[in-house]
Amino acid sequence: MQDEYRTVARAGVHETEINRSRFLCALAPAATEQEAQEFVAAVRKEHATATHNCWAYVIGADAAVQKASDDGEPGGTAGVPMLQMLLRRDMRYVVAVVTRYYGGVKLGAGGLIRAYGGAVGEALDDLGTLTRRRFRLATVTVDHQRAGRLQNDLRTAGREVRDVRYAEAVTIEIGLPEADVDAFRSWLADVTAGSAGFEPGGEAYGDA
Repeated sequence: MQDEYRTVARAGVHETEINRSRFLCALAPAATEQEAQEFVAAVRKEHATATHNCWAYVIGADAAVQKASDDGEPGGTAGVPMLQMLLRRDMRYVVAVVTRYYGGVKLGAGGLIRAYGGAVGEALDDLGTLTRRRFRLATVTVDHQRAGRLQNDLRTAGREVRDVRYAEAVTIEIGLPEADVDAFRSWLADVTAGSAGFEPGGEAYGDA
């Protein structure tokens, strides 16, 4: 698994005009290929009268799924430059749709490549990106007496508290960088005088 990846900070649309053609780039985070396809379908429906709705998406922290469509533009002049821009910016779990309303002036192959790739680049600059880092999920179990203090200590130490559950004991779910697991185990034993339980779990990605 990748230790970290970048994705778009939020969904949004950025518009640019080139030689009287309007290019609207809609970007969104997408956790799965199905989510990406649903986003493409929604944009196509919204802009059903547009000349073209070209798209590209990259799914997986390792960019395992990469797909693109020229939607009627000359082959390789729209979807591929969009995909290349996403990859050049190290973007993952992201979908881009560039809607073109033709303005009457032909751009030529080179012009189209620059326009579609550029629309994605400008939209990324406009909407912003964020880095998500791989974490080891872990569960800490502690008695009620120590739970409040431990939660404060965790937050003070900059640890991400993801969930807290109260039963006979208090269960606190946290996210840890893989390299910190052993050091955290020692720290936990120190601050709870060895009374807390520690159970490493699976992996997830969180904001870096």
